[in-house]
Amino acid sequence: MDLNTERQGDILIAKADGRVDGANAREFQAALDAAINDSERAVILDMEHLSYISSAGLRVILLTAKTLQTQNAKFAVCSLSGPIQEVFEISGFDKIIAIHASQAELHSKTDQFRAFTDIGNPFIIDEAGDLSNQIKKR
Repeated sequence: MDLNTERQGDILIAKADGRVDGANAREFQAALDAAINDSERAVILDMEHLSYISSAGLRVILLTAKTLQTQNAKFAVCSLSGPIQEVFEISGFDKIIAIHASQAELHSKTDQFRAFTDIGNPFIIDEAGDLSNQIKKR
C-alpha cells in the first residue's frame, strides 16, 4: 500500500495505491494521519488505484472521517473501482461518506466545496451535489 499526497489550493488529495488490509491498515492510518494537519479544511481520498480494502481499511477511513468532522473539515472519497464500490455499499459506507465518480467530478463542485469549507460547518457534499451532515456521531 502506498499513499501519495498533493495539495490543490486548500484541498489535500491523498491517493491510495495497492491493497489495504489487516496487515497494513495501521501503516495506512499512520500515513493519512501524517498527511492531515489540524488546520485541514478538506480532504479527498482518491482510491482509483486501490485494488482491495478490508474491514480494517474501512475502519481507518471512518476514523479519518470522524477526525476531520471534529475539525469541521470536509471529507470525500473518489474513483472507487467496482469491487471497492461494492464493499462501500454492502458496508453502508456509501450512506455516511461522500463518494464521487472521479476527481474531475469533485473539481466540478470545487467552488461549492470550497465555499462551505470557508465557513467551517460540518457538512459535506453528497453524490447529488447536495449538502448534508452525513457522518453520524456515535
